[in-house]
Amino acid sequence: MVLLAVIFWIFVYLVLHTYIFYPLILELLSFRKKGNKLQYSRNDDLPVVSVIISAFNEEDVIAGKIESIFSGDYPADKLEVLIGSDCSDDDTADIVRKHLPQHPNLNFRDFGQRRGKQNVVNDLVSESKGELLILTDANVMFDTSTIFSMVRHFRNPEIGLVDTNMINKGMKEEGISYQEKAYISREVHIKNMEGRLWGTMMGPFGGCYAIRKEDYSMVPSNYLVDDFYINMKIFDKGKKAINDLEAMVFEDVSNVLRDEFRRKVRIATGNWQNLRTFLHLLLRKNLGFCFLSHKVLRWLGPFFILTALLLNVVLAVYSVFYLVILLMHLALLLMPLLDYLLKKANIHIRPLRLVTHFYAMNLALLVGFLRSWKKIHAGTWDRTPRNQ
Repeated sequence: MVLLAVIFWIFVYLVLHTYIFYPLILELLSFRKKGNKLQYSRNDDLPVVSVIISAFNEEDVIAGKIESIFSGDYPADKLEVLIGSDCSDDDTADIVRKHLPQHPNLNFRDFGQRRGKQNVVNDLVSESKGELLILTDANVMFDTSTIFSMVRHFRNPEIGLVDTNMINKGMKEEGISYQEKAYISREVHIKNMEGRLWGTMMGPFGGCYAIRKEDYSMVPSNYLVDDFYINMKIFDKGKKAINDLEAMVFEDVSNVLRDEFRRKVRIATGNWQNLRTFLHLLLRKNLGFCFLSHKVLRWLGPFFILTALLLNVVLAVYSVFYLVILLMHLALLLMPLLDYLLKKANIHIRPLRLVTHFYAMNLALLVGFLRSWKKIHAGTWDRTPRNQ
C-alpha cells in the first residue's frame, strides 16, 4: 500500500507541476529578468518582410485582415503580403482580388485543390522575397505597430522566432469564451517568461509569429500542428524563440465547447506527431526542462489523472484519508455535469465552467493520443467558428 500511495502522489504532483508549480518556478526565476536588448530602432535600415496567409473560406474577415496589415506603421517599401486561398468555396478569392489594385505589394494565389494550411504556406514561402516571414491567420488582426514589434528582435542573430501577444475579444457569458481567454492569457505569460529566461518559448500561437526565411522548415504535408513543428526546428538549429508582449494581435475567441473540443483534439493529435519527431530535444538543458514541464507532462495529464483516480479508489478501501480525497475527486468530476445543468437554466458560474474546460481539454488530449496512432494522410481540417 505504501508503494501505491507513493505512485499516487507522484502522479498528483506531475499534474500540479505542469499547471501550477512550473509557472511558479518561472515567476521566481524571471523576476526582473529583461528580454532581448539587441534590437532594431525605427531609424535603422529595416529588413524586408513577407506576410504569409493561408486562407480557407475567410470571406468574413479577409478584407479586415488586409487593411489591418497595410494600415500599420512598417515601411511599405519593406513589406509584401502573400495570400493563398486553399480552394475556398466562398467569396474569399473575389474579395482579395478587389484589393489587389490598391496594394501593389499584395500577391494572391488561388489554389484549385484543398491541401491544408501548411502546404499553402510552404508554397507561399518559396515565392516570398522577404528576409523575414510573418506567418499569420486571416482572422487575426494586427495593431499599428505589430510588425515592427516583432521584426525589431531579429537584429539579434540568436533570435530565430518571435511570437505575439494574443488578445481575445468577443466574450460571452453563456459559453467558454472567458475560460478560453483565461487559458490563452496565461499561456502567453508563461511563454513570455520562457523566452525571457532562456529563449525557449514552447510554441507560438499559430495566429501570428515571425521567423527568418533561412530558418523556415518545410512542414510535412500530414502534420496537424505546423507552428509547433516550425518552432522546434528553430531549436534544432540552435536558435532562440521568444514572445513580445508589445506585439499585439487580436482574435475572436471560441465560445462553443463542442467546436473548441474538436479543435483541441486536432491539436493534441498533432502534438503527439511532434513529440515523436522532437523527443531528442528533451535532453537539452533548460529547453528540455521547458519542453517536459510545459508540454510533455501536460500531454500526459489524462493518463496521470486516470491512474491517480484508480489508485485513489484502491487506497480509499484501506484509509479514511484517501476516502476523503476520493470523494473530493469525485465531486470535481461531477462539476461539469452540474455546470451543464445550470447552463440549461441559463445560470453561468465561471469557476464551474473552468473545471468543465479543464476536463474537456484533458479528454481532448486523450482522444488526440489515440488518433495519433492512426496513419494521418493529410493536414487539412475545418476551421473553428469564432464570434459565435
